[in-house]
Amino acid sequence: MLGDVLLINDLHKSAAESIMHRVLAAKKEKEKEDPDYKYVVAISGESGAGKSELSHSLALLLKAQGIRVKVLHTDNYYLVPPLLRREWRIANGLESVGINEYDWRLVNRNIRDFKEDRETIMPCIDIIPDQIDRLITNFNKIHLLVIDGLYAINTQEVDLRVFIELTYHETKMSQLMRGKEPADEYRMQILEREHINVQSLKPLADLLVNRNYEVVDAKSQ
Repeated sequence: MLGDVLLINDLHKSAAESIMHRVLAAKKEKEKEDPDYKYVVAISGESGAGKSELSHSLALLLKAQGIRVKVLHTDNYYLVPPLLRREWRIANGLESVGINEYDWRLVNRNIRDFKEDRETIMPCIDIIPDQIDRLITNFNKIHLLVIDGLYAINTQEVDLRVFIELTYHETKMSQLMRGKEPADEYRMQILEREHINVQSLKPLADLLVNRNYEVVDAKSQ
């Protein structure tokens, strides 16, 4: 998202490095069968858990390895625009908050465009005016896609799914510093609803980033 604030620290960089080694090894195995294989990583977690920071850090590390990376932020794919979303949620009730708020058909179409080396149009929310812009991207020379967002690991055609275990209760300071939404009582209700939905996806994860930001194999947990 344009205008988003990233609070990257050494923990994000360290976790990204651990994930990078897993990605490089798995990507190499895929390329034994298909030298042009296009690899996809998805990173999920609750609001303020560090999804964007981790994705950005991972992308930079992979870039240093000569891999061209594009980050796809699923928060750009809400069906209801930012300026109307709160009103829409109030009108439709808290049960409307969750995975179905996203345009998954468009998400999967953009991933398919990546897989097939096509030029595509992606939504991009500009946080300053709270409007949805359109970004034209050519995936022809992009080797790897990182998808981040609350429900990113629910996406189709993902090779490695990463889940950050921090909950919104533990990331309040990060949420306040980023200041994307007012921290009132209704926002807390939204976060609780998202918490339930995000945690339901944890069994899909291949890797977990625990509360100390250490990366562990999900199966070992």
